[in-house]
Amino acid sequence: MGKISVGHVILGGIVAGIVYDLLDYLVDGLWLGPHWNGQLMLLGRQPFSTYSWIGFLLLGILGGIAAIWIYASIRPRFGPGPKTAIYAGVVTWFLGFLLPNTAFMYLSHLFTRHLTLYTTVGAFFEVVIGTLAGARLYKEAA
Repeated sequence: MGKISVGHVILGGIVAGIVYDLLDYLVDGLWLGPHWNGQLMLLGRQPFSTYSWIGFLLLGILGGIAAIWIYASIRPRFGPGPKTAIYAGVVTWFLGFLLPNTAFMYLSHLFTRHLTLYTTVGAFFEVVIGTLAGARLYKEAA
């Protein structure tokens, strides 16, 4: 069992995060954007600002790094490859999206059921696909 290569975790994580962010732009920016703006207006809030979007992009990169760190951590047990990357993506999605979205959006009735469901399901595909892309760049440290 080799040591985790921090450089490869960061490189793969940045790639994973970029893929997340691109896919998230399609889901939450283009497809769900009008719904987000409508829900925010009902709450008396302004639509997401440029600073908010920059924050989301940075969080996507950090989430990608976390996903590839999880991949690197479970890789010795499950072996390298796409199946392990999918496991890492699912764990990342579960902890980073399913639980918080259920608690803070759905159970608190902060946003509608449909918006919460669509963004959470969209995030599943964003995170798993991003983790697959980033994991392709990961190599164990010597």
